[in-house]
This record gives sequence, C-alpha cells and structure tokens, in this order.
Amino acid sequence: MNILLTGSSRGIGAAIFTALEAAGETVVGHGTASGIPADFADPAAPGRLWAAALDQLGGRIDVLVNNAGVFEANPIEADDDAAWVANWERTMRINLTASAELCRLAIRRWREEGREGRIVNIASRAAYRGDSPAHWHYAASKAGMVAMTKTIARAYARENILAFTICPGFTMTGMAEEYLATRGGEQLLADIPLGRVATPGEVAEMARWCALDAPASMTGAVLDVNGASYVR
Repeated sequence: MNILLTGSSRGIGAAIFTALEAAGETVVGHGTASGIPADFADPAAPGRLWAAALDQLGGRIDVLVNNAGVFEANPIEADDDAAWVANWERTMRINLTASAELCRLAIRRWREEGREGRIVNIASRAAYRGDSPAHWHYAASKAGMVAMTKTIARAYARENILAFTICPGFTMTGMAEEYLATRGGEQLLADIPLGRVATPGEVAEMARWCALDAPASMTGAVLDVNGASYVR
C-alpha cells in the first residue's frame, strides 16, 4: 500500500508513521521534521502536498490518513474581535478544510481510476464531548471532521472507497504532558476511568488497523480511544 500521512513529524502522527512502516507499507509523511513540508494555514498547501506525494509514490496513493492539526487557545474574552475570528478560521483551515481538500483529491482520483481507497481521519473526543471554553473552534473543527467522514462513507461505499474516524481523548504527547504538569493533572486523570491518558502507540494501532485491515462493512465508523472518559 502507498500511504499519505499528514502531521507525521511528532506525537500521534509519528507513531502512526512507525506503525505503518513496521507493517511493511510505503508511507509518505508530511511535516516540518519529516516528509514533505506543507503549512496548512496556506490554502495552496494541500494541493501541493498531494501532488508531491503522488510524485514520490509513482502516481498511486491507496490510503490517506489525515492527522495534522492544531490545538491553540482562543478565549472569548479577547478584546480584539478580528483576531478571535482569525484564530477561529486558522484552526478550521488547518484542522478541517485542509483535510477536506485532501479527501476530495483522493476520492476524485480513486473514482477516475476506478479503484478502491481508504481514508482515516484523526478527530477527537471533543467532537462529541466539546472542549474547554477557549477551544470552541477546536471542538467544532473535529465535529466537522466526523460529519465529513460519515458523509464520505455513505456516498462512496458502493465504489469501495472507505472512510473511518478515530477520536482520541488526551494522548501522552508533549502537549498533554505540559497540560498534566501545569493545569491540574490529578483532576484530569480522575475524569478518565482507565486512570491514564492514551499512548500515541494505542492511537497508531487503531489507525494502522483502519488503514489496512478493518472490514469494509465498518466504513463510516467512529472509533473512540479515550479510556472511557466519554462513551456514546
């Protein structure tokens, strides 16, 4: 399989990259530290990334994994209204719109070539549970990703184009470690029945399975990885 993975330079993305390579797949990553550089705040970046990945992979991409995203505070108390809107739009552009553009490019190519493909979108439990008062935009972007993935699954299943969403809760990346250390880690852990946050490897295993092994009848599924901190 030829796989394009966004946000592969660290955290969950780096773990997914390792899991897919260990499974013997050919993976092109995206990020500043590894793979093809692309700043998704730039509207032209997704198209350039797709073209560069196709070039590296000999014109064939079988699986798209959308993992890139930002988690940046945007409190409503900010006095600069224009800056608040700009921050909202930046998160939507990076977390949702760039993923949508890549999904569109992938689906169009698979349909033109008459072959199957898989999309794995990494969202968040925030899509269902919401997030902090400073992260309306983050929760909204991830809810949009879930809805988009379900729509893709329903629209293209007959053409063997499958789509899955993974919704992690807190995951032990650098960002989570800082949060646990500075913002009441004990209270956060008390909200997770498992008693700990997820590891990047746990999320990566779910992504690997969806990309390679999940049965076709699961298309449209949303998989939670949050230690039962939110159940549906």
